[in-house]
Amino acid sequence: MKGFFKTFFASLLAMIIFTIIGVLILIGIIASFGSADKPMVGRNAVLVLDLSGDFKEQPQDNPFNTLINGSDNDAPSLYNMVRMIHHAKSDSSVKGIYIVSGNNANGFAASEELRKAVLDFKTSRKFVIAYGEIISQKGYYVANTADKIYCHPQGGVEWAGLSSNLLFLKGMLDKLEIQPQIFYAGKFKSATEPLRETKMTEANRLQTSVWLGDLFNRFIEAAAITRKLDTAKLRSLAVNGSIQTAHDALANGLVDGLKYDDEVKKELSHRLRLDEHAKINFVTFGDYSKSVSYKQEGYNGKIAVIYADGDIVSGNGDNEQVGSDAFRTLIRKIRLDKDIKGIVFRVNSPGGSSLASDVIWREISLARKEKPVVVSMGDVAASGGYYISCNADSVFANASTITGSIGVFSIVPNFQSFFKNKLGITFDGVKTAPYADMGSGDRPLTETEKRFFQAGTDSIYHTFKTRVAEGRKKNIEYIDSIAQGRVWTGSRALEVGLVDRIGTMQDAVDCAARMAKLKDYRVKEYPEKKNIFEQIMNNYKKSVKKDLIKEEIGEDQMRVWKQLKQVKQMVGVPQARLPFSIEVR
Repeated sequence: MKGFFKTFFASLLAMIIFTIIGVLILIGIIASFGSADKPMVGRNAVLVLDLSGDFKEQPQDNPFNTLINGSDNDAPSLYNMVRMIHHAKSDSSVKGIYIVSGNNANGFAASEELRKAVLDFKTSRKFVIAYGEIISQKGYYVANTADKIYCHPQGGVEWAGLSSNLLFLKGMLDKLEIQPQIFYAGKFKSATEPLRETKMTEANRLQTSVWLGDLFNRFIEAAAITRKLDTAKLRSLAVNGSIQTAHDALANGLVDGLKYDDEVKKELSHRLRLDEHAKINFVTFGDYSKSVSYKQEGYNGKIAVIYADGDIVSGNGDNEQVGSDAFRTLIRKIRLDKDIKGIVFRVNSPGGSSLASDVIWREISLARKEKPVVVSMGDVAASGGYYISCNADSVFANASTITGSIGVFSIVPNFQSFFKNKLGITFDGVKTAPYADMGSGDRPLTETEKRFFQAGTDSIYHTFKTRVAEGRKKNIEYIDSIAQGRVWTGSRALEVGLVDRIGTMQDAVDCAARMAKLKDYRVKEYPEKKNIFEQIMNNYKKSVKKDLIKEEIGEDQMRVWKQLKQVKQMVGVPQARLPFSIEVR
């Protein structure tokens, strides 16, 4: 008994000590937020546009960065980046932008918005300089807006064209004796191909060739305009593998010089008319956001911007998902708010649950009866992402947006052989009706059950096409001809009538304001920012889990793990979504 009390009180003391330490840490974090001095821009400021930062749709606040790193290292949101670049155009403290253009963590559509913002900034006649040791193609897409592009003498510029590869799991499933049992509607609906094929079908190869070719053509055309080069020459450089070294990039006009970091800084000093030993006033966009008022602050009405970013799921979802319950409540709240005169629905989603998509579609349809609703598409607004977009008053997409993919599929796996032959596990039971255990996964579906699932999939597909036909004011036969699960770029979606305009997020906000007859307004962003304690818990759980797994299994295996996790989420739930992930290299 004496030993028990000794252990008990030691454990209790340890728990009390850890609790006190935890509270002190939280107090420290809160104090650091409250007492942090407002950063000053200062004179001769050079804004640093580091493309390696992943500019999410909404600001990603992580209080642990402040505690651990001593500063806020979180990247601002994409829309805030664009608004800050616009503000800097007329800010006398800012003399130029320095683009760190090695790697670009952002998609082509997001890069397109950044590109347009930098080109607009240049009309102020302020300088833009880009530098990278090895400049990636997506990095070059934004960097070629600069007055001068430099790369490291021993580095270079990637110029090999674009590729998109899928990971196929069918061979593994065959070895494990797992039958995916797939039902789909739409000959281009390629989301299930990794489970039922060992290579791309001809239909998927065709559609991928088209949209990937569109992205590459836009990349080439953008470079040709800003660098004043011929598109045929730029294309041949990729086809022939002509750019292998930094000197190749210089000889063919892709960059303006080969310089070391100190030499680029020396040129910046010269442009700022500083002594070459003087410190350059580099300002991150994170600090700039805290130093200036760059958001429109009108008072005659509000435009609500709702960010639908991530997979569409039933329920509330998490902070990286679009939960139907959470968004139904949110959109209804905004619809009933008389101070909000218009809505911009920013969609950056590959889709997900077809039922959850329909729940959100319904709320958008109701909101549209009360006030104008304008959709702005991000990198991806496809399948379920298009479902929730199609009934807006006006739909904007970037030319490089991936959209369409109007189709449906269901997966009902059969694990019977896997459990029996690989693990020695068998199943048996009792049921009161023939279909009571349909889709349980421990036996194959009967032919009748397969007809049930296919009929359900076809019914949802018909509803999807009907929603699109009504929203786009076209007949269902035409929608069927451009549906079939086919993926389109924003530019082609405009041609076939799936979107109304090619434009940025700001273009969509301006449109909503015009439709609401607002000249003086402010933008209110949703979902609203979580409080400090929710931020700490959400970011802690998310970052620790992800980092631990990634560290253990590596980058490539992490990709496989994500795909397997997606398969688990899809099982038994009719899906309106893209292939597992579209990765362009």
